[in-house]
Amino acid sequence: MAALQRRPPCCKLLLLLNLLWWLWGSEAGQLRYSIPEEVEKGSFVGSIAKDLGLQPRELAERGIRIISRGRSQLFSLNQRSGSLVTAGRIDREELCAQSASCLVSFNILIEDKLNLYPVEVEIVDINDNAPRFLKEEMELKILENAALSSHFLLMGVYDPDVGVNSIQGFKLSGSSHFSVHVQSQDNGPKYPELVLEHSLDREEEAVHHLVLVAMDGGDPVRTGMARILVTVIDVNDNAPVFTQPIYRVSVPENLPVGTRVLTVNATDQDEGVHAEITYSFVRITEEISRIFCLDPLTGEISTSETLDYEDSRFYELDVEARDQSDLQDRAKVLITILDMNDNAPEVVVTSGSRAIAENAPPGTVIALFQVYDKDSERNGLVICSISESLPFKLEESLDNYFRLVTNMELDREQVSSYNITVTATDRGTPPLSTKIFISLDVADINDNPPVFSRSSYSVYVSENNPKGVSIFSLNAVDPDSEENAEIIYSLAKETLQGTPLFSFLSINSITGVLYALCSFDYEQFRELNLLVTASDRGKPPLSSNVSLNLFVLDQNDNVPEILYPVLPTDGSTGVELAPRSAEPGYLVTKVVAVDKDSGQNAWLSYRLIKASEPGLFSVGLHTGEVRTARVLLDRDALKQSLVVAVQDHGQPPLSSTVTLTVAVASSIPDILADLGSLDLPHKSEDSSLTIYLVVAVVTVSCIFFAFVTGLLVLRLWHWHKSRLLKATRKGVSNMSTSHFVGIDGVQAFLQTYSHEVSLTADSRKSHLIFPQPNYAHTLISQEGCEKNEPLLIQEDSAFCKEEDSLDQFILLQDGAVT
Repeated sequence: MAALQRRPPCCKLLLLLNLLWWLWGSEAGQLRYSIPEEVEKGSFVGSIAKDLGLQPRELAERGIRIISRGRSQLFSLNQRSGSLVTAGRIDREELCAQSASCLVSFNILIEDKLNLYPVEVEIVDINDNAPRFLKEEMELKILENAALSSHFLLMGVYDPDVGVNSIQGFKLSGSSHFSVHVQSQDNGPKYPELVLEHSLDREEEAVHHLVLVAMDGGDPVRTGMARILVTVIDVNDNAPVFTQPIYRVSVPENLPVGTRVLTVNATDQDEGVHAEITYSFVRITEEISRIFCLDPLTGEISTSETLDYEDSRFYELDVEARDQSDLQDRAKVLITILDMNDNAPEVVVTSGSRAIAENAPPGTVIALFQVYDKDSERNGLVICSISESLPFKLEESLDNYFRLVTNMELDREQVSSYNITVTATDRGTPPLSTKIFISLDVADINDNPPVFSRSSYSVYVSENNPKGVSIFSLNAVDPDSEENAEIIYSLAKETLQGTPLFSFLSINSITGVLYALCSFDYEQFRELNLLVTASDRGKPPLSSNVSLNLFVLDQNDNVPEILYPVLPTDGSTGVELAPRSAEPGYLVTKVVAVDKDSGQNAWLSYRLIKASEPGLFSVGLHTGEVRTARVLLDRDALKQSLVVAVQDHGQPPLSSTVTLTVAVASSIPDILADLGSLDLPHKSEDSSLTIYLVVAVVTVSCIFFAFVTGLLVLRLWHWHKSRLLKATRKGVSNMSTSHFVGIDGVQAFLQTYSHEVSLTADSRKSHLIFPQPNYAHTLISQEGCEKNEPLLIQEDSAFCKEEDSLDQFILLQDGAVT
């Protein structure tokens, strides 16, 4: 480096060469630089950031780094300046030996794009090595009768530098009998020869001490020195002669240790001891002497270590044959090492990831790796492959780099991870291969909504259930993972009869267990339809709905309700009339009852449990009709009291009772005459009864005339009312069947009876109702409730009752007129 500083023109020349080299490399698509060897660590090589069109700060941001193969890192990147600098002192001779051109190749990797840029740096030689002889001292014996211009080989000399810095000349001193001549070989050591210029005379001078100096062409000039001792010996007629001056042989690199490579042979025409020849190596390096051995008697050359084509492909040996008089001959042995496919390919993963999103598009890079083989030619050609069944493919890049990319979209729910085997196989015979294993996990995305096990659910709950009891458990599954598979259950925001649904039911958002928040009443509602939503916790969340039908099962929790007879609101007791002339089976009245329950819980049966005159009346088991069981006799009391029980078929059964009062008489005067004796004591005076009867007759007469006067008005009003009722009935027909009381399709109908006379004896607090003298019973009139319409429980029942009262009132008028 000091020498370069003292020669500015040389530095300028190097910089010029560096610039020209860089310009040529840019045109060739490659970054090229040039630096002299032995520069200090951190010396500037080139501006990588500028040549790549980047800012210095982007080197760290984009993950730019150097990738080299099979050697230590010689260069590094300065992140601040964006420059390529040396990572240490570089010895060109150690790196490239005596090659004319010393190029260091590596790649620049831009991590975020996985782009590679090849870089070549030329290491320029400087004169940092002096010529050096293989032996610093040498003894040479020459016959005194040696012919002039005879050449005698000397020890080898070499200079690790190249070009002008290598050996340029020799200088011999110490004797005028000799001169030095150089045998020059390309890219190899110099072989100086001693040339005899003047005849020798042993008697004059038996020993000559020579000094041989080798000089290079560097600035300053470096030299190497060796001492040569020349001994003049007596004449020996013949020297050994090799059968051929150069021996050539080619051997495979996998040759076993100790195997004979070849045998050199020299002959001597002398006889006796002068014909005894010994063989030896001359001018060989320590490495060659370690690998090859030479039998001094037979001239056989064999291996003492394993040969390796990758270490050295060619060896040059100098063998000397010497007789007992130290006469010798030399021959060259050229050994070529043949490459064998003894190295499997090597795979180096440069960059890669262990996970990839399942929605990654085709062509996404998973890994970048380099493949190389130390063998040569066909043995060094490598192909890479992966299984064709995998959704991946290999793309070859420059400098034996390969990219592992996706070939299609992945689905984590089908395959959550891949074990990818990359096989690198050379083209040797037999081929060698190397396998590397890349584990890749497929990262989940929220691409699957929760799925219920069924398309719909039906839940059955008995009414009067405890509050807070769990009634059902729903389950949904999500094939995604982690938070994308965490499910939250919720109910749709709906209302039931104007009340929010969440006041009736709730669902555990984590477990999906459905709870009843209230005690259900079958008589309020029997079926509940709702939607249950299952949502995951992904971003964005996905959800699915399922319909759930909740059916309330009936329990026998309602006693039968007696609709007829209805107790008067004024506290009086209703009286049913039966003429004494009634035949057996005469319909006296009918007990009408309903049960709000359903099924067998609403099946009703009627029984007569108590009667003032047993055997006089009977009650229909299923109809509730009260009929005469025999002919009425004069001895039968005017007032008959009946207790009728109505019972359902639930478990346990529930029942209700009603007390009926039946008045037995032949005509209205008889009734009026007998009313006073129904409840009055025998000590009551006849005058009081007469007064009551007169008041009753007057009252009936007034009512009669009032009815006649307003009959036409009432008829017109009734006609108008009937039209309104028809319009109202259309709305009633559209009501759901849940508002009607029915038993398996059999619906109970109220039955009313038309009467001609209705009198009230207010003084006795008793209503007198006289039936028509026929045995026909009629249903509610057309204007009241249709024959085929079910009995209304709630608002509609009140309407039916009101209309029925109206029809009875009109019929009463008709009877009075008649």
